[in-house]
Amino acid sequence: MLTLSETASTKVKELIESEGNPELVLRVAVRPGGCSGLSYEMFFDSDVTADDVTAEYGGVRVVVDPASSQYLQGASLDYKDGLQGAGFTIDNPNVTRTCGCGQSFT
Repeated sequence: MLTLSETASTKVKELIESEGNPELVLRVAVRPGGCSGLSYEMFFDSDVTADDVTAEYGGVRVVVDPASSQYLQGASLDYKDGLQGAGFTIDNPNVTRTCGCGQSFT
């Protein structure tokens, strides 16, 4: 299962609070696409199914569908805010190759 750093869980919690719906969860998925074959997708969701893999980090529920969970075993989500910009990054030990733009992987 994907883990969240303390910084990422704090930022996600802030974003959920700004949405005004405390029932939202962070859904992380792996979808076909990009020049290397797969890409990450993250969004807030209110639908959690019985077969979703769920975990909680710092008060944030993270949900991953079963098909995506195989690609996210051991991966971690972090949030960085610096001079070069701000954003979420996924460190995934399962990735064997990334594309030049860094948006997709295999």
